[in-house]
Amino acid sequence: MTKLIIKLLIENKERTDDQKRLRYGVVGGACGIVVNFLLALFKLATGLVFGSIALVADAVNNTTDAASSVITLFGFKLASKKPDEDHPYGHGRIEYISALAMSFIVLILGVTLVKGAVERIITPESIVFSWLTVIVLVVSIGAKLWLSVFYKTFKRKTGSNAFGAASQDCINDTLSTFAVLLSVVIYKMTDFNIDGIAGLLVSVFIVFSGVGLIKETLDPLLGQPPEKELVEKIYSLIMSHDGIIGVHDLVVHNYGPGRIFCSLHAEVPANVDIMESHDLIDNVEREFYEKLGLETVIHIDPVVTDDPKISELKALMSKIIVGIDNRLAMHDFRAVTGPTHTNLIFDIVLPAGFEKDSKMLKKQIDEELTKTHPECFTVITFDRSYI
Repeated sequence: MTKLIIKLLIENKERTDDQKRLRYGVVGGACGIVVNFLLALFKLATGLVFGSIALVADAVNNTTDAASSVITLFGFKLASKKPDEDHPYGHGRIEYISALAMSFIVLILGVTLVKGAVERIITPESIVFSWLTVIVLVVSIGAKLWLSVFYKTFKRKTGSNAFGAASQDCINDTLSTFAVLLSVVIYKMTDFNIDGIAGLLVSVFIVFSGVGLIKETLDPLLGQPPEKELVEKIYSLIMSHDGIIGVHDLVVHNYGPGRIFCSLHAEVPANVDIMESHDLIDNVEREFYEKLGLETVIHIDPVVTDDPKISELKALMSKIIVGIDNRLAMHDFRAVTGPTHTNLIFDIVLPAGFEKDSKMLKKQIDEELTKTHPECFTVITFDRSYI
């Protein structure tokens, strides 16, 4: 069913990738609205006829889910707006905001259900059994399971956390409805009411999943490091060019799906004509956009490669730094030689969470260097890693 919907309504060969992504948002939101509205209608009618409070509550829950689908739909519509004067990087992060709204809905629902379940444990209510109620609950479970798989497929196709949150919400609804069904069946067979206990267990699970979803959707808004796979592709692509001998200071900014910007420093041999290196970098920036969809700015760092003395000092410093902590990396190495001493000028990249004080680290490096080269002094700039 999901494949058929995708084939008929989305994957038109004439559409661009951005148009397809918007279609995924519209179709996914519309399906969620229709399915949840129909479930709410059937549950409300059955609950009112047989006097089932649990079914009426579940109908209200489905109405909330339909509203969540509206948020998803409008989130995709707004995120697809073109960049403008006030938002030159586009509106893609609206998707993250809609996903965050969905996550809070899941959390609020969980807290509300916890309250209701505790009240049901304190003051149990009799459960009305009818086969129509059972049928409605079973159909609801089947529909929600399908909708969960449907949203998960859409998340895989688009990478949207909004669909991930919607999929998890469907799983939560399935568990909640199953708890109602289990309570009805057990009460019919044993006259033992577990409605409140089952509801409490499911509600606690929903609260925890809501907290997890909030964290997952907050991360891209706060600024998370790029995925390891993307970093590897960036390094692999730029190092595939003969005129580039090193890369550092990579920074990736994510302004929403398909709107990623990055900057980096590329090391080139200092003895190569600057116009030749500049032409190479222009071609690499164009290749980044064509192959990875990245808007890229590359800074050229000339590196001396034909001076044996400088190469020897660079190798020594690299050995000292890695010996202190193998997570450290050095770049932009230069040596300025005078009649009485030599200044070694370079940058050190400190990994995220590095606890050692930079002054203490420099002192340790200087002590190791002085053992073999007392005439050398270090001038160090400490950078932070953003990947």
